[in-house]
Amino acid sequence: MQPHERYVVGIDSSTQSVKAIAWTPDGTPRAEGRAPHAISTPEPHLAEQNAEDWWTAAITALTAVTRQVNPERIDGIAISNQRETMVLLDADRKPLAPATLWLDSRARAMTKVLAAEFGGERLHAISGKPVDVIPCLYRLRHFREHQPELLDRAAQILSVHDFLTQKLTGEAAASWTSADPFGIFDIGSKKWSGELLDHLGIPLSKLPTLHRPSALIGEITPSAAAATGLRAGTPVFAGGGDGHSAGLAVGATSPGVAYLNLGTAVVGGLWSATPELSRYWRTLVSPTGDGYLLESCQRAGAYFVNWMLDNFAGGHEDAKIFERLEAQARKLPVGSGGVMVCTYLMGCMDPHWDENARATFTGMGPETGMGHLYRASLEAITLEFTRALDQMRCQNAKVDRVLVIGGGAGSPLWLHMVADSTGLPVIRSLSNEASALGAGMCAAIGAGWHADFAVATREMTRVAEQIDPSPAAFADWQALSARQAKVYEGMRLAGST
Repeated sequence: MQPHERYVVGIDSSTQSVKAIAWTPDGTPRAEGRAPHAISTPEPHLAEQNAEDWWTAAITALTAVTRQVNPERIDGIAISNQRETMVLLDADRKPLAPATLWLDSRARAMTKVLAAEFGGERLHAISGKPVDVIPCLYRLRHFREHQPELLDRAAQILSVHDFLTQKLTGEAAASWTSADPFGIFDIGSKKWSGELLDHLGIPLSKLPTLHRPSALIGEITPSAAAATGLRAGTPVFAGGGDGHSAGLAVGATSPGVAYLNLGTAVVGGLWSATPELSRYWRTLVSPTGDGYLLESCQRAGAYFVNWMLDNFAGGHEDAKIFERLEAQARKLPVGSGGVMVCTYLMGCMDPHWDENARATFTGMGPETGMGHLYRASLEAITLEFTRALDQMRCQNAKVDRVLVIGGGAGSPLWLHMVADSTGLPVIRSLSNEASALGAGMCAAIGAGWHADFAVATREMTRVAEQIDPSPAAFADWQALSARQAKVYEGMRLAGST
């Protein structure tokens, strides 16, 4: 550490933990703190957390940072949050019930109800999101139907970003990108949707104020300073959803750059100047606030691969199993010897929006081994993204390279698959904590370190090697995609008989 070095802190409050990282102006992580929090599943379809645990974990993580760097040198803080997660607070700012997570599907019956009441196309046009159980909108409709007293008693309806901001500054505040995933945010006007709130019977006063990413939203209070070790008066700036923040950290905020997060869920995004709508993606406000992010999402993603190995190959905890399977899969041609996989283990978001979709393996013969299943799984996940990206290109969204992050980015085979199937160069990002870095970039701009997001991207992001596509393989991938896309339809028809 340099004697006069300055820092910003990016807080990433994700589904399973809170991470706080102190970043330098060139994007170097200088100090880090982490703390877990638990998920509760008291009944099928319920996924909950104690919102106060978010704050307890944030205190632990921030205290670890302030023990490593001088808090007087921290110029700002911003928060990245798990999206589509919501808590209802009473007039004393205490949780009325456990927070509901993006994993929660208690409102599955409300998707058709709300689509019929309000109109699925109108819901899509306002929120940018096709009808799906994940946005908080449907849980709010569920509460209106089954626990109306809970909604009526609630004085505040907050995301993780808003809740932690209130703990740090004394007042709740939302960013456009923390509000966006709720499904009650109008992506065109950048305001809470009066139409949807009126339909739900929720006064606007229950929702937090909205701010552009990187805007000043408060200062660390003396009580928060005492709890975390931060300096009282430290500025807090608007951050946003973790997927938005990850896209920001790899520069998917201007024409040409797509990003792909090969994590537990596989999420890909591409910037668009206009709010293009499609069943192949969700339309989000850009992490910078300028333009939009077209985002494809596979709920299972790498989770599917781990599940397969846990159930059929002795478990994924042994790193050597990946070495063995990667070696076997590299020897197989595109198409995995006829084996195809549908990876909808947890239902399907884009393009089918079918929460009842199931996973399947087809095309196996006596020669089929785990290497075939492994390769076919990676091919299926890759092609879901590729087909979404192709549809984005049809809407004149420019793309000339793909930045890849997440645990799957450590697989050279997978990176080559992405390059060959898209026909685009793939660049591995070194932003392993992309969501925390994206939050740090918001704080860096708010603190005046960098003039805008373009400069912050240039100064704070880091990339590793580039993998160029093999033109000779492109036709094989196109043919496989056409076949593999039909697996879901065959499964759906078989299930209906």
